[in-house]
Amino acid sequence: MNASTPNAAAVNDLFQTAETSGLNAAIERGRAALLARQHQDGHWCFELESDATITAEYILMMHFMDDIDDVLQEKMARYLRDTQVKHTHGGWSQYHGGDIDLSCTVKAYFALKATGDDPEAEHMRIARKAVLALGGAAKANVFTRILLALFQQVPWRATPYVPVEIMLLPRWFPFHIEKMSYWARTTLVPLTILCSLKAKAANPRKIHIRELFVIPPDQEHRYFIRGGLLNRTFLALDKIGRCADPLIPKKLRQRAIDKAVAWFLPRMNGEDGIGAIFPPMVNCLEVLKLLDYPKDHPVRQTCLRSIQKLVVHRDDGSAYCQPCVSPIWDTLWSALALMHTSDDAVTQDAIARSTDWLASKQEFELKGDWAAQAPSLPPGGWAFQYNNAYYPDIDDTAVAAALLHIQDRRRGESGRHRVNTDRAADWMIGLQSKNGGFAAFDANNTHYRLNAIPFADHGALLDPPTEDVSGRVVAALGVLARPQDQESLRRAIDYLRATQLEDGSWWGRWGSNYIYGTWSVLAGLALAGEDPRQAYLRKAIAWLRSRQNTDGGWGETNDSYIDAALRGTQHGVSTPQTTAWALLAQLAMGETQSDSVERGIAFLLANQQTRGTLEGLWYHPSHNAPGFPRVYYLKYHGYTAYFPLWALARYRQLTQSAVA
Repeated sequence: MNASTPNAAAVNDLFQTAETSGLNAAIERGRAALLARQHQDGHWCFELESDATITAEYILMMHFMDDIDDVLQEKMARYLRDTQVKHTHGGWSQYHGGDIDLSCTVKAYFALKATGDDPEAEHMRIARKAVLALGGAAKANVFTRILLALFQQVPWRATPYVPVEIMLLPRWFPFHIEKMSYWARTTLVPLTILCSLKAKAANPRKIHIRELFVIPPDQEHRYFIRGGLLNRTFLALDKIGRCADPLIPKKLRQRAIDKAVAWFLPRMNGEDGIGAIFPPMVNCLEVLKLLDYPKDHPVRQTCLRSIQKLVVHRDDGSAYCQPCVSPIWDTLWSALALMHTSDDAVTQDAIARSTDWLASKQEFELKGDWAAQAPSLPPGGWAFQYNNAYYPDIDDTAVAAALLHIQDRRRGESGRHRVNTDRAADWMIGLQSKNGGFAAFDANNTHYRLNAIPFADHGALLDPPTEDVSGRVVAALGVLARPQDQESLRRAIDYLRATQLEDGSWWGRWGSNYIYGTWSVLAGLALAGEDPRQAYLRKAIAWLRSRQNTDGGWGETNDSYIDAALRGTQHGVSTPQTTAWALLAQLAMGETQSDSVERGIAFLLANQQTRGTLEGLWYHPSHNAPGFPRVYYLKYHGYTAYFPLWALARYRQLTQSAVA
């Protein structure tokens, strides 16, 4: 994948028609820039960047497989060197402006050393010093220690005991793969084979990182942090299981391996990869090698291509690996933003092509893992990525259903996509959790005790209902306005009212953070017909206004996932996407002429890019969403393209309507 835009040649023509100043000019510039980035088949797909972890793991994957692309490796090493925070803590952060992350730093250092960087080079020396100051690589998280065990840098006792025999457990058992989130499930199943067979990386250049340990790894005995009673119980069971492992009959182990392989092979998902996310793709590739699938085996070749397609090559000569791609998500929001910008033929054609493309991506046939909770429910969802039939998500499905309905209404073609929207609504409602909320992929994925097992030190083993996804479903059901959905809608609204925090805000699971969550909920409640004069909604608006910065914008640090006292703040620094969310939330509640909204609009107008490759867009280096709160964060490059444009266009539309 190249970082250049698909329709870059069209930018100049579109910008020539734009006005030169004011709100209309800003909207025209933003519209032109967004249209220029649409692919020929109608979709958008912006870069989706994370921290250094995925890129470092890509380099180490090549060394595990003994299949090293030295040119690509050096490009990725350049990216790692560029993202190191040399001037403060010396390591790598989970997100822009964050503190050092030990696990990320260990992986990045290991990858750079594998690339050939001299351990005594200045950037390596300061990274090593930072790691040792934090207790050394032995204190890294579980996934990092598993990677180090694969490279024989730590003993296997440094990792949790995850035998492949878990594949043989019955569904009623307290620990079962169906009780985990989809991302944990797809990652864990192949990983159990790697751990049970104690796989060894090829490591052809014999790279080691012994210098990152305070105590020699074989002498270290404090790899696990001891928590509460439940955690200590699981640690005791972990130790018992490891001692009993040699007693497992070979036939039983082989049966479990066969079942694991039989589970993940149908889910390999072609060149889009298992789960369409990087970690399980890599685990499966390494398992295929471990199980002696030849290099030219079609399954192994396809798996490798699915990983290679995630790489972004930049014009500066660097390259990095994305954790996944976001075409459905980007297309949905781009189309919604454009709907408010212009009625001209070019824009309307772009929207029509995008909805046609989206309609072709709905899953009508395959029942994915979600069916374990709803076996009789017909499929009808959309995925986040190009193709991920086993794992459609409710968030994308809600926005897609609403978009198709709105587009049909705008074009005077009511009912054109009725089959699509009905199947989508039925599927979402069929996955409503018992508490009335909606999760991203599954219903009632709330087995919280599993977060206490040693493997789950990241605290992200589950996919429980969340406020932001539930807000989006409320929005979709409000737009569709089907009589049969009213009870589900009421339960979802009750869930949102119950999860509002004391200060009036809502938490954001899939975007950073409380401002994103509050926008997601308020936008949904408005479309569901909730009276904005209600006290709980006025409280939310008051909270948003209390977090506005002196420059008129809003910003929120990912530190707010760690310290709730920071919610809605970023040390006075405003960002375009967060400002857009705060504005869209207020506009949804009818606040078109408030001083707060006018100041926010002024911030967006003052901070639009007016030259260079980002002309017409907005920019900020911050990571704007958690993959897993407190653990892993993302930077959606599209968020500074479509959300600010949407806020400006919606503001213009509402103020013009008010005047009329």
